[in-house]
Amino acid sequence: MSSVLKNFDSWKKFLGERVVQAEKAGMDENTISQLAYEIGDFLDTKIDPGNHSNRALKELWDVGNEEERHTIARLMVKLAKNNA
Repeated sequence: MSSVLKNFDSWKKFLGERVVQAEKAGMDENTISQLAYEIGDFLDTKIDPGNHSNRALKELWDVGNEEERHTIARLMVKLAKNNA
């Protein structure tokens, strides 16, 4: 997975494919967004961003409060679905 995180386009495609799989498995948008939030929180603490795009997302995540982080997660899900 670390190689996927190095390239933002690969990350969007990877995340998009997971979103489509989750929808096909019957997960609703709120559940998917909550999972995206939890993944974002994990990545924030465990992964050092390897490129400018990921660094910008991390900086936005770091300055955001919980509500804003949920918004970022929902937007990443939408972006991913457009790239699936």
